[in-house]
Amino acid sequence: MAFCRFLYMVLVSCVLAEDPKIYFVEKFEDESYTDRWVESTFKGSDAGKFKWSAGKFYNDADLDKGIQTSQDAKFYGLSAKFDEPFSNEGKTLVIQFQVKHEQTIDCGGGYVKVFDSSLDQKQMHGDSPYLIMFGPDICGPGTKKVHVIFNYKGKNLLTNKDIRCKDDEFTHLYTLIVKSDNTYEVRIDGSKAESGELEADWDFLPPKKIKDPKAKKPEDWDDNKKIDDPEDKKPEDWDKPQHIPDPDAKKPDDWDDEIDGEWEPPMIDNPDYKGEWKPKQIDNPNYKGEWVHPEIDNPEYQPDDSLYKYDDIGALGFDLWQVKSGTIFDNVLVTDSVDYAETFAKETFEKTKEGEKKMKDEQDEKERKEREEEEKKAKEEEEKKKAEEEEEEEEEEEELYECISSGSMSGIKAEYENSEEESKDGEKSEEAGTEEEPKEEASSEEPTSEEPSEEDKTTEEASTKDEL
Repeated sequence: MAFCRFLYMVLVSCVLAEDPKIYFVEKFEDESYTDRWVESTFKGSDAGKFKWSAGKFYNDADLDKGIQTSQDAKFYGLSAKFDEPFSNEGKTLVIQFQVKHEQTIDCGGGYVKVFDSSLDQKQMHGDSPYLIMFGPDICGPGTKKVHVIFNYKGKNLLTNKDIRCKDDEFTHLYTLIVKSDNTYEVRIDGSKAESGELEADWDFLPPKKIKDPKAKKPEDWDDNKKIDDPEDKKPEDWDKPQHIPDPDAKKPDDWDDEIDGEWEPPMIDNPDYKGEWKPKQIDNPNYKGEWVHPEIDNPEYQPDDSLYKYDDIGALGFDLWQVKSGTIFDNVLVTDSVDYAETFAKETFEKTKEGEKKMKDEQDEKERKEREEEEKKAKEEEEKKKAEEEEEEEEEEEELYECISSGSMSGIKAEYENSEEESKDGEKSEEAGTEEEPKEEASSEEPTSEEPSEEDKTTEEASTKDEL
């Protein structure tokens, strides 16, 4: 009887339990997604295109297809409206999606924005008002965070917590859970990364307490732990100059006081200098501790139990800038059920995660083997070239040896002797030429070695007259 009653209660509970609300789901299973998503034209030629792709490694070539950024240094704007706008009043709001930075991103966003139903999709851009912005943002080594930004009364509020995102090349699952009790939780790959209260981790409201503007520290309040020892006195020989003239310095011999001025020795550090004297410190007998400014209730603080609530949730979009493209988004879900989001993740993300890791490892192993094969081939070619060069050298040496062995040495010897004789003949000719040169010089100089005689001059004059 007790078992029947238990079974009945289970059945009643199942009947009364509400089905999860699936406000939006997109698995990008085929290219018909373009009918549901609208590209923004706001950036004109600076806008990049999404392409339908599973990337370079995946679990299932078809099921793992998502939308991938395809152009470097571009803005990306793409949004989809929900079938019906909704309010999360009194309910849990779950926003979940997959991000895969296959390109090992260096700078760019990987987040989604949730808008109200008034979004102008064609004109969506960075300043378009949104309700929630959630997801990873990476730029260099300094920025690797998960953004969780809530719009409250027209202001975008960033979280006071530092939530680190994943920055590798694999698919990761990002889940934001906002509950109606004004608490939240951020999950990465199904595990809690951060959680807490909205009011504590965002500046939704003014502080509950403020410093009492009327309160002032009493004039006789002594908050110095230590004081100078009144009995400590500075030694009479304490004061010494920090620098003194160098006693070893000598005035240069060529120093001219009238031209160079009065000579002064250079200064050096004084070894007797002790620095500024300070009295010893002792405990302050009048120390009262650090004065704490009294606080009062902030008159501007008004509690709000609806920090979590949005009345018109109607669209979701990607509004991004990426320096290096290649990011893939997939399996976007907006629901009111954490359980359903977990089940959805098991059917999608968990399968993708295991399969793509296996495929990537296989690709890496293949590339490693190819690289090793190329290196081995290059090494073999280098060794082959070296062996060929050594073989050519050996062949030349063998040819020379064969010449010597086959009797060609006599010919080589005859050629050597002929060359020696030619060399000797040449040397003799050079020596003979050197001995004759002075004689020629002497004969050539004889006519001019003496002045012409008077008889020669008379003969020349008579000859000239005859010619005339």
